[in-house]
Amino acid sequence: MGLSAVDNVSEELQICIFDLRRGQYEGQELDKILFFFPVDSPFSVQLSVIGLSEGLITFTRIFSPEASCEVIEADKHSHVFYEAEPDIWTVMIVMKDKELEAVWRTEALRKVLKEIHSLFKMFHGSIRSLLEREPDGRLIRSSLFSFIMDYLKDFLVGKKLHLPSFRDSLQERGTVQMLTVGREAAIEVQSLVKTIEASAGVPTCYSLILFQDLLVSSTLHPEDTINLFTYAILRLSPHAMSPGVRSWSYLRKGSGATHPTVGTVSTSSSSISDVYGSLSTSGTDRNSTFRPLQSGKWARGKDPFLTTDIWGLEDGASSSRTPTAWLQEEKMYLCAYQHKSLTLILLLPVSSISNGEQGITAVKHQVLENASVKILKVEEKLSKGWGGENAYHVAGYRYLLVDGDRHASRASPPGKVTTLTKESLLALNTLREQVDLEKNRAKWDDPHKETNLEVSIRAKNNAWVIARLARGKELYMVLEKANETLLYASDAVEKFSNKYCNGAFSLD
Repeated sequence: MGLSAVDNVSEELQICIFDLRRGQYEGQELDKILFFFPVDSPFSVQLSVIGLSEGLITFTRIFSPEASCEVIEADKHSHVFYEAEPDIWTVMIVMKDKELEAVWRTEALRKVLKEIHSLFKMFHGSIRSLLEREPDGRLIRSSLFSFIMDYLKDFLVGKKLHLPSFRDSLQERGTVQMLTVGREAAIEVQSLVKTIEASAGVPTCYSLILFQDLLVSSTLHPEDTINLFTYAILRLSPHAMSPGVRSWSYLRKGSGATHPTVGTVSTSSSSISDVYGSLSTSGTDRNSTFRPLQSGKWARGKDPFLTTDIWGLEDGASSSRTPTAWLQEEKMYLCAYQHKSLTLILLLPVSSISNGEQGITAVKHQVLENASVKILKVEEKLSKGWGGENAYHVAGYRYLLVDGDRHASRASPPGKVTTLTKESLLALNTLREQVDLEKNRAKWDDPHKETNLEVSIRAKNNAWVIARLARGKELYMVLEKANETLLYASDAVEKFSNKYCNGAFSLD
């Protein structure tokens, strides 16, 4: 299929974003390139990679016009595709490595591409809208460059990028991790939410509450909840704002076990910051766009509200502008309040605040006046009921629960997962890859039909690796100290399901 065209490229990782509607005429091919990593790759390499990707997309559409191309496996590379917007494609090309550590699940890599686009759209709007605003592409290229390079910093360990591998098989991107609270605490949280909504003084007000890196409450649309939750634990939570603090969140790299090396940051630069400072081939103005994913840019203000200068300074004043985000095509002010382990994010429609920054200040004052006591009380109750980083550990089990209907997940703490052997994790990674294929087949055959599946596999090290799917719920599990029989493993899973998979995670 012509995949040898990429074999001459020495890069271990490439990410590109291109627009199929642009660059259709000879001599204008560069117009379709919106982003390419490594950023210092020669244009000939960029055009070769994007030309091959475009050819694969066109070729696969002949056989499957309704289903977009998702992955192409070549001898030396995996090509992972994601159509972020109509005719705007994001492609990740990863070199296959014979080393045991470099084993990944393609759907996990696709979710990285999805996460990049979802977060970008939340802060900048759609890629297509930016192209329509400035058709020459300078704005979108500048925005994508700064955003993605800041995003990739979270995968940087030393001089290497570490993408999700088989060691992350008990984690799930694109979901939220919920905090289970008792009835009394839930009532207090609900009372706090109502008080905040009443204090805002605008027709529409949304809120999201986190404790540690876990979601407590959200009044947002599910898609917006995922995006804002992801951003919060990347940049806003107490863990994210405390350099050097070990975080158990799956989005915080560098903690727990060593992750496999996937690729270098650049062919000629020693760090992402070096690459950022040496961009000369794209013709963009790096100072023309804000960078919402910059690290270390949020801090506690004089009041408990968090401040940042990422969005620039208010016109004619020295104070910083209030951050904004796009939620369901509506621009919102984003106000973050933090007390100890509790983070409260308040979202107000820009159209509802007539006096701009003065209006936001007034809303903050009203929230502090009416809800501060309730915030203190909720944080205290949640702290008393919190079991620590190992709160959801179940002795003898290493598991991942996914509720597809609610886009929520719960898993064994990373520190416990690191006790599993490579053989167990490799077997689980392979099993999840097969489950992904079955789910995709079911979606293609009948998008309204749910996948019901149960698979138990005996790994080479005699561990049991199990997957169970039923009514939109998924359970993945590794049992390394199980009895020799399948019946024993099945009984262990049943006991776990009956005792711990209640409520949103019920598999019965």
